[in-house]
Amino acid sequence: MPSLMVATFYRFATLDDHALMQEPLEACCLEHDVRGIILLANEGINATIAGSNEGVRAVIDSIRQDPRLSELTWKESSAETQPFRKMRVRLKQEIVRMGVSGIDPAQLVGTYVKPEDWNALISDPDVIVIDTRNDYEVDIGTFQGAINPDIQSFGQLPDWIDEQLDLTKQPRVAMFCTGGIRCEKSTALLKQAGVDEVYHLEGGILKYLEEIPEDQSLWEGQCFVFDERVSLGHGLETGEYELCRACRFPIQESDKQSEHYREGVSCPKCHDQTSDEQKTRFAERQQQIELARQRGEQHLSD
Repeated sequence: MPSLMVATFYRFATLDDHALMQEPLEACCLEHDVRGIILLANEGINATIAGSNEGVRAVIDSIRQDPRLSELTWKESSAETQPFRKMRVRLKQEIVRMGVSGIDPAQLVGTYVKPEDWNALISDPDVIVIDTRNDYEVDIGTFQGAINPDIQSFGQLPDWIDEQLDLTKQPRVAMFCTGGIRCEKSTALLKQAGVDEVYHLEGGILKYLEEIPEDQSLWEGQCFVFDERVSLGHGLETGEYELCRACRFPIQESDKQSEHYREGVSCPKCHDQTSDEQKTRFAERQQQIELARQRGEQHLSD
């Protein structure tokens, strides 16, 4: 079976009629047997989709027919099996939720830095390098010397910036995230606050891992992705992580050796965070999954 194409893309653009785009876009994806998730909001589009090369490109071509999205670009990787169970096109208030009004990356944003120039920038001791992703993403990989804000959601980043950065000193700040979208908003936030030198990694970590050879890389570990591949390494090769089906956090083989690991029920990260009632419910779900596997079927939660 030929590998599937996975395309990740976003575009900030004013889409006043985004609700009207939902059904035609979902129909286009279904017509071409493409699965994944697409978020639509007044501020733009954000998506990861997977399918055959021809199917994914047909969907992207359809989206780019809209003049407001004609300059949309995407990042490609591959998967041996379909990383999504279904196709979802959702309407949102924001395509990436920060929760700060008045931020418009289409109008004001930091300076893009290409992957080949990123190492030199973040190696400068005068540059503050910030990983804008959630704590569980940072745990499995990040750039050397990057600051981990230790946040559980992107919406917590503005408060962290207020508390930890003295913007009156005009710091030189470099930010990065998985595909670039969170950095668009976070650098726009800093620019709006009056910081002059704000940079972000063009194409995000995924573009860096695709283009920069491992022996020249300052990336350490794996990059978490929000699909069934779970993590990617240099060359966008699928990593060794899996998802704990209880907490949806990434785990590896060493986590499975823990006394707190039960497939589908708990892992070392979430064992102390869930109640006995939740664990019982997870165990019942896992039993249904196992029974479905024995019948040669796939349970919806598997």
